[in-house]
Amino acid sequence: MSYSQKNLTRILFIFDASNSMNGKWQGSTRIEIAKRLLASAVDSLRGFPNLEIGLRIYGHQSPVTSTYQDCNDTKLEVPFGPDNHDLAKATIKNVKAKGTTPIALSLEAAAGDFPNKDSRNVIILITDGVEACGKDPCKIAMALRAKGINVKPFVIGLGIDLAYIHHFDCIGEFHDVQNEISFKNVLNLVIEEAVNNTTVEIDLLDTQKQPKETEVTVFCYRAGTQDLKYTFFHTINRHGNPDTLTMDPVLKYDVFVNTIPPVEKKNVALSPGIHNHIKIDAPQGYIQLHAIGEKPNFSIKAIVRQKDKMQTLNVQEFFTMEKYITGTYDLEILTLPRIYMDDVKVEQSTTNFIEIKSPGRFNYECVKPVIGQIFVLRNGKQEWVCNINKSMSGYFNLQPGDYKIVYRQAHFQETIYTTEKTFTIFSGGTKSLKL
Repeated sequence: MSYSQKNLTRILFIFDASNSMNGKWQGSTRIEIAKRLLASAVDSLRGFPNLEIGLRIYGHQSPVTSTYQDCNDTKLEVPFGPDNHDLAKATIKNVKAKGTTPIALSLEAAAGDFPNKDSRNVIILITDGVEACGKDPCKIAMALRAKGINVKPFVIGLGIDLAYIHHFDCIGEFHDVQNEISFKNVLNLVIEEAVNNTTVEIDLLDTQKQPKETEVTVFCYRAGTQDLKYTFFHTINRHGNPDTLTMDPVLKYDVFVNTIPPVEKKNVALSPGIHNHIKIDAPQGYIQLHAIGEKPNFSIKAIVRQKDKMQTLNVQEFFTMEKYITGTYDLEILTLPRIYMDDVKVEQSTTNFIEIKSPGRFNYECVKPVIGQIFVLRNGKQEWVCNINKSMSGYFNLQPGDYKIVYRQAHFQETIYTTEKTFTIFSGGTKSLKL
């Protein structure tokens, strides 16, 4: 790719060196952590083709006092140019946090920091506070756009009070970080988005074709292969939209959404240099499992399958709620005896509430090991439930109902020693027999 204004990207870092950056944060100070991570980020951009960086700092020249703040304290310390990474790192290393927070003036001045409008111009603002000098950053941002200066900053807020987040909505894309790890991750993400101008929104559509489904892992493979390129946990951002991602537009992708059951879209092509929408039908509702009566002290689970299919989709525990693609399902509840529920409907954004009676407990004891079988008595039939294999004691958790146990002592070799007993199990109760 040739080096030209048309495909050149310029990233201007606007760095907050106001006095508040001296505040303690994560065992250090905001300024020291920010300096270290920004220097590392600048280093990572070294040798990037068709990329220039610049550095503007505010609040670093005049100390703020109880009676004075210098609202003109903003300066382009490192102008744009090739191979200026060492200068930027040295400048970052030596900066001291002193003054106030003239965000609006810094944004206004930043428009003149870019040599021209033909390149792709990006601002990354790193700050721990809001405007302190009375100007309106929103009006400045609007004025810049009105003049055709298409600069929408990425704003990284270091431990900003959540009550003030709305102050940045009109400026650009805001990222809140509350610790050093999230700061590092967000800074890397923002830089990746800055250098790769192809953005993607994965729209998981409900039955109304609205992108409202979320909170599921999405895998993006190189199309036609198992070469996994991206893993995203799908998120609806604070504006109510699917979060924006950055992806390499050179490849085609198979997009695999880990709903239950999964859905996918194959051979997805991206248009470089614009914001792409990948639309995937993923309407979902819920199945909630509950047992009536005393909650057992052991786990009850259900196998969930799609209607008339044998493949197990999920093994869901009782007293939980799980999300499923809308449709019809068959449930096999792993009680003794088994409970089968067919044609369980899942509809958009609704919950199908499935209830069974809580089981009871059957205890048995005998003087010598026995072998036998337990049957449930219902509808005039005797249906096998489980086996007893040469044991002297044990228990089974059984659903409420009438049962028969058929057994003999294991050491006897004659059929005439067969014994049978009937018993009843009540929900939450215990029945004990001596065999």
